[in-house]
Amino acid sequence: MTQVHARPDVAFDSPSDVIRDVQSARWAQKRWQDMGFAKRRKVLDAWRSDLARNADSIARTMSDEMGKPHSDAMFEIVMSLEHLAWAAANAEKVLGRRKVATSALTKNLRATVEYLPYGVVGVIGPWNYPVFTPMGSIAFALAAGNTVVFKPSEWTPRTGQAIIASFQRASGEFDVAHCVTGGGDVGEALCRSGVDKIGFTGSTATGRKILATCAENLTPVLCECGGKDALVVDADADVAAAADAAVWGAMSNAGQTCLAVERVYVHADVADEFERLVTAEAGRLRAAADGSTQIGAMTMPRQVDIVRSHVEDALASGGRALVGGLDSIDGQVVSPIVLTDVPEDSPAVVEETFGPTMTIRRVADMDEAVRLVEASEYGLGLTVFSRRNGRAIADRITSGNVAINGFVLHAAVPTLPLGGTKQSGFGRVHGPDGLREFAYSRSCTETLVQLPLPLTSFRRGPKVDQLISTVIEQVHGRAGKVRALLDGNGKP
Repeated sequence: MTQVHARPDVAFDSPSDVIRDVQSARWAQKRWQDMGFAKRRKVLDAWRSDLARNADSIARTMSDEMGKPHSDAMFEIVMSLEHLAWAAANAEKVLGRRKVATSALTKNLRATVEYLPYGVVGVIGPWNYPVFTPMGSIAFALAAGNTVVFKPSEWTPRTGQAIIASFQRASGEFDVAHCVTGGGDVGEALCRSGVDKIGFTGSTATGRKILATCAENLTPVLCECGGKDALVVDADADVAAAADAAVWGAMSNAGQTCLAVERVYVHADVADEFERLVTAEAGRLRAAADGSTQIGAMTMPRQVDIVRSHVEDALASGGRALVGGLDSIDGQVVSPIVLTDVPEDSPAVVEETFGPTMTIRRVADMDEAVRLVEASEYGLGLTVFSRRNGRAIADRITSGNVAINGFVLHAAVPTLPLGGTKQSGFGRVHGPDGLREFAYSRSCTETLVQLPLPLTSFRRGPKVDQLISTVIEQVHGRAGKVRALLDGNGKP
């Protein structure tokens, strides 16, 4: 066994252990698939029940490993249970075999499509939401008929072990889902182990490494990476609600959220009120490592260094601190920091900070806000506050997810997909898209009646070709003529 400094109290697996568990999952996969949707649903429902009964214990492990308050850890588990329930209940409806329509030339066929499991799915989870985030891949992959080998972050291995132990305890299935623990070497081994797909959540930099490794065997990857999410406040917004959402979005989980509010662009007409409310709300919050406050300690020391460097640069570049400052950083405990007048090319605005900070910039109008939000290389989430124009503003901005007049509520809706664009990654978890992410589509046609016209045969001669040309002209050529007349051209 190898040891990683993040959790010296846990013995980590070796790359050879990864191969062993992948082989075990491979052996169990066909049996798990052949159980069918109904029986798998019963197993997943039993797992959900066990997770609920043991939620307090798992939440305490999570708090101990990564520092979030117990109440936040419990809420994370509750959210996970909602998505697990939806995946189990809807997998057959989304993935099961169904008829699809045929065309004019293929009326003699019965056409169906179904979604089949890849086989063994490797899941590489993050430390910031060590239950909710990987469960979006684990639960949906299992519901689709895959077996799973899960590698939690080396910072939260015991939380990962608790998730899989719960499944094994509730189901009696010890080969269907596995947990391997360790650092980057174990993650690399999982990518090279012959799994049929990787579901990854983490930084963009790590995502690039995983993609490069998986490219060696053309292993497909679901990649949810970093973000630099913005919150936009229009002149007609509910400013109090926007300020509350901004503070929660930026500071909850010590800012260690890929969908966190890191940038705010507020209309000049309401900027004074917005800044006043944010300053009051964020100013009363404190962070502590003992669970006595609403914000816990940050998990990784090197992430604290990034927060410090971003704040130092912002202040040195002319930015002002409305709340906190460099003295808000005490070891791994970081109290809220709110900055304004920060240049748009500052790391605090451009790079992912991943700490309890936010920058606020006043804009003359929503055109300026859209331009500044769109300048980011990331495209994960977006929050817009506007009573009349929220959807219109959001439609002009590239992002995988958007919440209008509320923060991150899309992540709470089990039927909605979650994922990013641009440097924030690709692929989706949750909802029907999340189920299909862990299955490949298979098309099937059955010939019901043999056509007198041999289309796919060397017996097809000139007369058949002429007849086909006539049919095509009638079906498709006339459509063009009708469209031309409708467009006012008079002729095609």
